[in-house]
Amino acid sequence: MALATPEVVSAITIALAAYTDSRHAADMLALMDEYSRHPFGGGVPLPDRCRAELPAKLAAFPGAFSVLAYSGDQAVGLVNCFTGFSTFACQPLVNIHDVIVSERLRGKGLCAEMLDLVAREAKRRGCCKMTMEVLEKNHTAQHAYRKAGFKPYTLDEEFGQAEFWQRYL
Repeated sequence: MALATPEVVSAITIALAAYTDSRHAADMLALMDEYSRHPFGGGVPLPDRCRAELPAKLAAFPGAFSVLAYSGDQAVGLVNCFTGFSTFACQPLVNIHDVIVSERLRGKGLCAEMLDLVAREAKRRGCCKMTMEVLEKNHTAQHAYRKAGFKPYTLDEEFGQAEFWQRYL
């Protein structure tokens, strides 16, 4: 897939990441750090523990997979995914946990292209759907996700949209 814009002169390559590949691992960590430093990612550097352990932990985690995007030899996008299970559909699903597009390429369609590869991989794994969470005020990401076919989760409009909650352990 190639993105034709004046700002991007190199072709974009998008593929599944290999967690044990040292280049992929380093590129994933650099993109995760970029995301972590952004206000929507928490606004702080990626913790040292994550830098030291993340690729190996992802490689060992059943159902984890990631997509990396490159502009030439520069890593510019990352999507981290985990296989889960839908009890109502009685099939696996893919939860998209992190979506990162380097700032210089935002708004160029890269997010949709990466999510299309995630969708193909999810279908290959027999999944019924993809899920993700997005911050309420991250309108840029919401716009990109809607363009890629996502929408807020509802069963019945009368009961409203689902909310994503957490409890730290």
